Amino acid sequence: MLTPATVILQDLIDFVVRESRLLDDKRYEEWNALFTADAYYWIPLVPDQPDGLNHTSHMYEDKLLRDLRIERLKSPRAYAQHPPSRCHHLLQTPLVEKFDATENSFVLRTEFHYTESQGDELQFYVGSFFHHLSVIDGALRITLKRVNLLNSDAALPAVQLFI
Repeated sequence: MLTPATVILQDLIDFVVRESRLLDDKRYEEWNALFTADAYYWIPLVPDQPDGLNHTSHMYEDKLLRDLRIERLKSPRAYAQHPPSRCHHLLQTPLVEKFDATENSFVLRTEFHYTESQGDELQFYVGSFFHHLSVIDGALRITLKRVNLLNSDAALPAVQLFI
């Protein structure tokens, strides 16, 4: 059982790698459980976007919207998922941007390549993840996941899954 004072660098790195693995394995409910109740999953529309609330984003999803997307992905009536999409994350080693056990605040930056496949189609995305983490009830939890895409201001196709 973790406390903010016992978190070490390897705990943070393992968390980020495990989070991406859950998405690759389509274990969406387990992935969503990594977030705090008030956390957001955010993909800004433009580089250096200051927030997701007052600016248009590719995605700015709270728990309700993440839950709805997961239910849609599981539904046999989600015709956009015939054939089903699959994804793969390729990560560099996460780097700690902030480590403050006294504030229970940890931020990691992870460079990534993400591939999404559906039928004969492949989509590629490159960018940086920013995981804002805290220890809640003895476990690391995401308070914000920001996905900075390299070409966020380009016209992008619809992302079916979670990057």
